[in-house]
Amino acid sequence: MAQPEYLRIAADLRRRISSGEWGPGDQIPTLPALCTEYGGVSETTIRSALRLLANEGLIETRARAGTRVRPRPPIHRMAADRYRSTPGTRSTPYTRDQGIRWSEYRLDKRFERVQADSELAALFECAVGERLLARHFVFYDNGQPTQMSTSYVRWSDVAGTPVADPINEPWPGGTRAQLATLGIRVTAITESFTVAMPTEHEATTLRIGSSVPVLRYTRRHLADTGRVVEVAHPIVRRGDSTIVDFRIELND
Repeated sequence: MAQPEYLRIAADLRRRISSGEWGPGDQIPTLPALCTEYGGVSETTIRSALRLLANEGLIETRARAGTRVRPRPPIHRMAADRYRSTPGTRSTPYTRDQGIRWSEYRLDKRFERVQADSELAALFECAVGERLLARHFVFYDNGQPTQMSTSYVRWSDVAGTPVADPINEPWPGGTRAQLATLGIRVTAITESFTVAMPTEHEATTLRIGSSVPVLRYTRRHLADTGRVVEVAHPIVRRGDSTIVDFRIELND
């Protein structure tokens, strides 16, 4: 069965971008020019090919600026030790992941009180209906959104404390430092990773194409008593620019 014409054209345009013929920021030829270049196909066919590449995050169209090759996002490595504190510095695990200074970091936030549903109750190892504080975050690196998450803490732990007030975000040291101010000593963190295609909300928030995969993971902070004191579910990053590094020490 013959391949649809727009897929053939999209594959050739993709090749031209990956080969460097058109680099980041370069303008793609106009619709009439592409129609002529590809043998007189219709503008509808060209639009379908360009829409596919836009969904893959390869190109973007802006008013009065035409269609251009999107800048390639830098690769960020998430090290296994990123939650270790760095005394005397204004940083968080996110800023260490990104390799940015505090002045280059911005955080959008929205707080609300919720009750644990069955999924959150299982993650917290608590009863369904326990009161939680949900903290919705979007993390920016130099104005570019690169991560989003919803972090839950137990309302009984944070009620009436600075941790419950969004004005105090971003908090130097992150969640572990916050909990320490409440007398909660975190001694373990767990993470579980999955990869999926983005929801419409995720693609819009992170400014990525709908065909760019995302890395979703669930994080839990555990206190020295064994009690789960925070759950971030999910944390979302674009999957094509994130590498998770692990080091496993073997003693046998």
